[in-house]
Amino acid sequence: MYDLIKESINDYDAALKLAKSQKNIVEVVDAISELSKEDAMKLGTNFKRFPLGCDLTEVVVGTCASDLEKIDLLGNCILANNIGAPIHICAYAFSDIGEKYGEKGIDIMEEVYNLTDVPLDLDHFGKYGAMKFPKEIVKCGGDCYNKGDSSSGCPKDRIHKRLIEQEIEREEDKEEWIKLSSSVAVNLTSEQGGVGHSAPFEEAEYVANLAKKHGKALETIMFVGDGYDDLITGFEKAIDINSDIFVIEGGPFNSSKNRVEAFSKAIAMSRVLCPGKVVATNGAYENECRAGLRAGLNIIISGFPNNHHGYMCGYSPGSAKRGKFGLPRVLKIIKEEIKNSPVNAPIGRGELLALTKAVKLSGPENIYPKKIGSFTVGDAHWGAITNSKMYKNMPIEKTISDIKEEINGDSVTLLGGRFLSWVLAKEIEGYVDEIVITDIDPFVEKATVNNLQEELGINVISGNSDDINSASLSKTSIITSTVPGIAQNITKKVPNALSFL
Repeated sequence: MYDLIKESINDYDAALKLAKSQKNIVEVVDAISELSKEDAMKLGTNFKRFPLGCDLTEVVVGTCASDLEKIDLLGNCILANNIGAPIHICAYAFSDIGEKYGEKGIDIMEEVYNLTDVPLDLDHFGKYGAMKFPKEIVKCGGDCYNKGDSSSGCPKDRIHKRLIEQEIEREEDKEEWIKLSSSVAVNLTSEQGGVGHSAPFEEAEYVANLAKKHGKALETIMFVGDGYDDLITGFEKAIDINSDIFVIEGGPFNSSKNRVEAFSKAIAMSRVLCPGKVVATNGAYENECRAGLRAGLNIIISGFPNNHHGYMCGYSPGSAKRGKFGLPRVLKIIKEEIKNSPVNAPIGRGELLALTKAVKLSGPENIYPKKIGSFTVGDAHWGAITNSKMYKNMPIEKTISDIKEEINGDSVTLLGGRFLSWVLAKEIEGYVDEIVITDIDPFVEKATVNNLQEELGINVISGNSDDINSASLSKTSIITSTVPGIAQNITKKVPNALSFL
């Protein structure tokens, strides 16, 4: 495993082989632990590339805090929605705000769902539903992050001060919360020694099963901890409960001697191991965020003022405290660190709409966790988006079946080699004898051709990244990008190509 991981730093063919292989968690952690920080970051970046991993970078936004007025919470959600950022739901805060207005937390959740269409990410949720905490917890100033001292759990013993009786009073609503969500987060840090920070593993497992019951993407939160044993425990438990997204918390919960190196290696390890190919952080100092982005981080959870994610990501000891507006700072950090993304970094509403259209065209029956060849069709984002209102309301002008009916001849050229081309190729397998794949990125084209050759019983050939020549090889050419700008550029070169837009 070490040799293959080392080869994958500079060789994409080796990375493809690694991505397809069965992985032993301890061996992966051991191998990446032995790499230099620079090599680990390069490996992680490689595994952020299609189809090895999700290559999007985004901000998920915590819009709520227990002491916000309802109008401010809803306004925050509308703003996040308008910029295309998924909304991180702190369930306890929704419940606290609802109580101030004589409503239940689920009423606030429904109101946010009705006002927005981006994916909703549910957190702070237990076996009875929305968690409830006393005032000294929900109004915590973030002492642990501000001081910067290493910690194995919440200094205020947060989880053991839950108001369980109040949670039980609203237990009847628990499945409704999950039904309105796109993804659900559970915390595994009690298994890593953070018994004062999160509920027991059995409760996380219960919520995970409930999320899976309703077809929601599952996120698992874990500490960097000591950067070795603690991570192994976190990864093992995450895999055990079928996690889709790994969420790595640094800050005071990174007790390694070289904290920045440990954080970047934890991200690289997650990139190789995460089933859903999406890696996030819910808490990381500025230097950890920057290193993490260079190691392949997909998501930073930030927040509006008073939301705890507002200070947990992007600030440093001495400045990380409650009241911070973390979102603008994190946006700037991402802009500075992500230089060669195939789309905007962080993605905005336009990219999210294009992704949603690709997912809807592909169909929920064909996408993650389903595979074509050796790879899933899409990643955890694809599964989560199907549970958003954006997906529900997305109009489709021309379906894959419609396109299939317009094919002439025994050969077809697919202009664009990403996931939608895989689904379309699988769909037309019995209609044509040959498929030509072309993509502006030679590695994307090569990976797609190899993967489809593995899956399909027809000839799949490379177009050598030449749209015009590839189109001349078939009577029918189909543009498989749902990004308007990209599709328009291809149309200029191949005016007669069919398109989904």
